[in-house]
Amino acid sequence: MNDITEKLLEIVSDWDGKFKGAYNIRENSGCAGRQSSENIRIESKTDNPGINIFISSKAQQETVYIPACVTHGGVDDLVYNDFFVEEGADVIIVAGCGVHSDDEEEARHNGIHRFFVGKNAKVLYKEKHLGTGKGAGAKRIDPVTDATLDENAYMEMDTSQLGGVTSTSRTTNAKLGAGAKLVIRERLLTDGDERAKSVFNVSLDGDGSAADLVSRSVARGNSYQEYISVIEGNCRCTGHSECDAILAENGRVNASPALNAACIDASLIHEAAIGKIAGEQIIKLCTLGLTEEEAERKIIDGFLK
Repeated sequence: MNDITEKLLEIVSDWDGKFKGAYNIRENSGCAGRQSSENIRIESKTDNPGINIFISSKAQQETVYIPACVTHGGVDDLVYNDFFVEEGADVIIVAGCGVHSDDEEEARHNGIHRFFVGKNAKVLYKEKHLGTGKGAGAKRIDPVTDATLDENAYMEMDTSQLGGVTSTSRTTNAKLGAGAKLVIRERLLTDGDERAKSVFNVSLDGDGSAADLVSRSVARGNSYQEYISVIEGNCRCTGHSECDAILAENGRVNASPALNAACIDASLIHEAAIGKIAGEQIIKLCTLGLTEEEAERKIIDGFLK
């Protein structure tokens, strides 16, 4: 691995010079390191670039790391990763992505992830995105996530974009069986002329299934964000979608939550709130000794957490 990859890994996947347990490190469309563990097996795909991750039912509170980094312009990385989570498994998946460019060429990573989560299994999926580098070339990250949750399966997605990404289109599709639950916590920060689009399509197909989608974002500079969510209630189920956004300078946000109920016992709700930082919040922090810029940063950091 090169030095840029190591610096990115420290931020997006808690790299401290090594990973414990199973991992696969992707660097500029190639594999920079891989290790399976007793209960988590990682294999290369034979039909597409990417890997298959097989998680045994014996995996309990185990972590697998699958970060991807692009360290220079002229790289358009496309990867297909499939996760097969056996019944009763309990696993943490860390899948950070960093894109860096110091030249005029675009650097892009597009990760297409599919999850097949078995009955009573539990998945915590953690993903941080970051763009770095002083080059004029665009830094793009365009993830696609498809998840199928069997009976009583649980999946939590904790995703964040830390800044520096010129353009991102994030799509998440999920189908839930009886008693399954999906929790998504998204946090986005854009600045300058950056663009970010998040699309969620969730189909609640089994009795007792539930989805809770919450997106928090800050749009600064001349950046633009778009949030689209569609929850389909096809049975006795509960669904909640929430978008909270803060605008600064000339930032713009468009929120379009939608609910489609096809069953009398579907209970669905959506919320959307967009506004600026309250002036009294800034004043209060300034009286404690912070500058206006420091106060704004503190409020934004707290909001995104």
